[in-house]
Amino acid sequence: MPFARIDLIQGKTPEYRAAVADIVYRGVIDILKAPDGDRFVVVGEHTAENLIYDPKFLGFSRSPDFMLIQVTSTVGNERDTKFAFYRFIADELKTKLAIRADDIMINMVFVDKEDWSFGDGQPW
Repeated sequence: MPFARIDLIQGKTPEYRAAVADIVYRGVIDILKAPDGDRFVVVGEHTAENLIYDPKFLGFSRSPDFMLIQVTSTVGNERDTKFAFYRFIADELKTKLAIRADDIMINMVFVDKEDWSFGDGQPW
């Protein structure tokens, strides 16, 4: 069960936001191996003053197109799988939306099944 959050500075079109969400979803299904239909994505838009990041941290050159992608998951917690997911997201965002690799930050959080309730107050 992956859950994705995508945070970016406001002003992008609905089509752009949907395309980013679609790319992250494809990575979740194709790379992390979540079941198809496991689509839970939140896209958060922020004013420039409320998405705070260091534009030069670790030698990167981040622009106002910077985005944070965080995926909380029970699947894909192997080193090679994580690295493949990062590469897939960066390559697809560059190819489909011309997003620079320096503007993409990805964070993975892995949890156990008992950390989820899909509804009705019931554990997974």
